[in-house]
Formats: sequence, structure tokens, C-alpha cells
Amino acid sequence: MRAVRLSVVTAAATAAALTAVTGCAEKSDSKAGDDAITVVAKDDSCEVSKKEFPAGHVKLAVENRGSKVTEVYVLFPDDRIVTERENIGPGTKATITAEIKAGDYAIACKPGMKGDGIRQQVKATGGKAAAKRSPEMDAAVAAYRQYVQAQADETLPKVKVFTDAVRAGDVEAAKKAYAESRIGWERTEPVAESFGDIDPKVDVREDGLEDGQDPAKDWTGWHRLEKALWQDKKIGDREKQLADLLDKDLADWQKRVGKAEITPTSMANGAKELLDEVATGKVTGEEERYSHTDLVDFKANVEGAQKSFELLKPVASKNDPKLVAELDKQFAALNTLLDKYRTDKSGYVFTSYDKVGKAERKELSDGVNALAEPLSKLAAAVVK
Repeated sequence: MRAVRLSVVTAAATAAALTAVTGCAEKSDSKAGDDAITVVAKDDSCEVSKKEFPAGHVKLAVENRGSKVTEVYVLFPDDRIVTERENIGPGTKATITAEIKAGDYAIACKPGMKGDGIRQQVKATGGKAAAKRSPEMDAAVAAYRQYVQAQADETLPKVKVFTDAVRAGDVEAAKKAYAESRIGWERTEPVAESFGDIDPKVDVREDGLEDGQDPAKDWTGWHRLEKALWQDKKIGDREKQLADLLDKDLADWQKRVGKAEITPTSMANGAKELLDEVATGKVTGEEERYSHTDLVDFKANVEGAQKSFELLKPVASKNDPKLVAELDKQFAALNTLLDKYRTDKSGYVFTSYDKVGKAERKELSDGVNALAEPLSKLAAAVVK
């Protein structure tokens, strides 16, 4: 349910590309183990092998036997997301490792990646304590929460520069402030789902609205204002209202960070999910379709994913040193590739994405895919 979401048509078209991103993970899915909960997603059903299971580190072995791209979620009773895997193509598999406390949950399959999904109620049994964590894991979560809080704190004043320009009716000043106002948010996207309904309020694209939502009334956040600035080239009363709402929603986000459900596995899974989105909705230019500031988002996403990895590295290094070495290599390679497009080497200014050619976009996509494959194994390495 991350707001930067592919439309159903685009998702279907890119299913083959996503198979390349997750291919090695899929090869290992058949060996997910007898302890895994099997989830079989079809166009009209969501079959779960266990309705009750011990709390702790839980593995889901997902298979899409339907004809549509699907996504699978584990949801709290209030619909907050515990863990997820999006963009599971027809005939493909995925393995998800998550830390789940004792309590009631729903496992939801979403054929076509729309709506509330087909749900199965499940229960994690045992004591109230979370899965057993090492001191290194606790330290990683604490440090990551501190990082996310710092990003939120630093984002609000940058957003105010942007929204003040919108309220003043200054199109050019608002355009200038737009991309920088988003950097902190984009860095925290690995755990965006832990902030509840903030993500769809501030970062949804028009084609990411749910069925029945009216763009004129229900589309809010950065991308609605992006369209007004670059396509419509005007600021009206509605845009000024949306600027006020963006300030309000992001102030709410800032307050939620301390209470957000963040675990080592959500850090790892979120980083992997984010790289998949970069490989599809961001490398294609769909994310910032009006402003073409995609590379700013792209770089911030990679930085956020790398922060998750770096904090989990002390644990992962003990369990899978070869994986850590490969991730170090691929993060370095992707950052080097992205830096080619910096137009200000000392700042956060990148080439307009409409100036990046097809071959260069393919090179960026290949770099993301090379990183996303080993990153898909990080959660399992953390909980070995």
C-alpha cells in the first residue's frame, strides 16, 4: 500500500522485469521449509496453510497461481501493515520473513493490487513478547528510529519553504523547493507503511488512488501539487489548501515516528520492497512524471535502503558474510552510477530525468536489479 504504486496495467507489463529482480529469491522459495506458512494467491481466493502459528520470526512462502499481478500483506486489526510483498507476478513465488508478535492478524492477497484484498484471519500464539532479539538487533532498530526521526525533523522546514511558495502563488519558487522537500521522506520509505495512513495522504500518484476515489477531492500531497506546478502551471485556492494539508500531514508523520512498529525484518523487507519500486515505477519516470526530478527520489531511496542495511550489517555479517560483501559491492556500484547524473557534485541536484535516454535508464535498472536480488535475502540473514 505504499503510495508510489504501479497501476495494474503497468504492473502487468513489468511482471517479467520483476521476475529478473527477484529471480534468485524465487529459486530458493521452493526450499522455504516445513515451518513456513504457505500462501497460495489466486484471482478469487487467498489460501493459507496455517490459521494459527507461534509468534516470533515467521516465514511466508507465497505462490501466485492467478492470472494477475498480486501482493500479499500481513495486517494488524486496524489495517496497519506488519509486512508485505508487492508485484508478485502470475506463476511466480516469493518468500517473506517477518517478526510477528502474539495477537490477531489478517493475511491479505490483492489480485490486481487494488482494494482491500481477499483476507484470511490468523492468530500468532505465545507470550506478549516479540521475537527474541539480540542486543545488536535492538541497537539497529533504535538507531534506525533515530535516523527516521532526524529525517522527519529536517523535512518539515524544507517542506514549509515549498508550501509557503505555494501559498504565495509563486510557481517558480515552489518548483525550486519541490524536490528538496521530498528527500527526507524518500529516505524513510523502507518503513513508510509503519506510519499508517500518512503515505497515501502525502505521496500518492493519481493512478495510485483506490477505486471510487475522486481525484478532485481525494488526491492530496506532493504529486497533486507537482501536477499543478508543472502541467497546469498555476496555483489556485485548492492548491493553497493542499499546501496547508501537506504541512499538517507531515507534522503528524513527525509525531508518529516514535510509536511506529519497526523491527529488523521490517527494515530489511522495506529496503527490498523500495528497491523493487525504484526498478519499476521510478526508473521508468512514472514517479515524478511532471517535474522529472526522479533521480533525486532515486538517490534518496537508495540512501534509505543502505541505511537499513548498514545498521543490520553487524548481525548479517555473523550469519552470512558473503551476502554482506555482495551488498557492499552492489550499493557502491549503484551509488557510483547515480553520481554520474549529479549536476552539482557538492549538492543534491541531478539531471532532469527526461534528459536521460533509454540506454541509460536500462543501465540504471540493471544496477537496481543487481542490488535488489541480494537485498531480498537480508531479512532471512538477520534472523538465522
